[in-house]
Amino acid sequence: MVVAAHPDDEVLGAGGIMLKHVADRDFLYILILGDGESARDDQGSIQKRAKQAQQVAKKIGAKELILEKLPDNKFDSLPLLTITKVVERTIFKIKPNLVYTHFASDLNIDHRLTFQAVLTACRPQPGFFVKKIVSFEVLSSTEWQHKSPQTMFSPTEYINISQYIEKKVKLMKIYKDELRSFPHPRSAEGIKTLAHYRGMEVGFQNAEAFQVVRNIKD
Repeated sequence: MVVAAHPDDEVLGAGGIMLKHVADRDFLYILILGDGESARDDQGSIQKRAKQAQQVAKKIGAKELILEKLPDNKFDSLPLLTITKVVERTIFKIKPNLVYTHFASDLNIDHRLTFQAVLTACRPQPGFFVKKIVSFEVLSSTEWQHKSPQTMFSPTEYINISQYIEKKVKLMKIYKDELRSFPHPRSAEGIKTLAHYRGMEVGFQNAEAFQVVRNIKD
């Protein structure tokens, strides 16, 4: 399961690995907590963004997309318990063994609270089904945070997405209003540049990098 704050975060952070999971015949579920648009006060754009997310999920081959409607860039106006219960509802319905979500120190407040809600919802109680939690990086949030040893994204896992990088860019183009012109990081060139860089770190043409938060093995 991928748990993202906004429609487009799922592609930026985990587009390649989602395509790989589906190719490997894993069951993929996507939970998006926020509408991604209400901060702009445009109800029509909320519906448009939701349709784009549905199109993305269909093209990826996800088994199910769950769209919630938490207020964009206002997760901090809600009690953490409220966000956690939204995550718990789907987590306990789906019972995934692997969860991908945001990095704890992203600049975007919704990203940070999504991470906290996922971690709270996935408390490692005896017999709990979620065995692994992994954080992804999102261009124009992860790298824009104040850089210190405590806030730096430090990958511990790399996935070769060389055969999926072009598809990842095409998926992001569905969210056309969210793409920017290079050298903005949230551009087609920015997505490819990050994939090249992460791949170069470990000897791949292109990679997505992740930070393992928890990995429980029997």
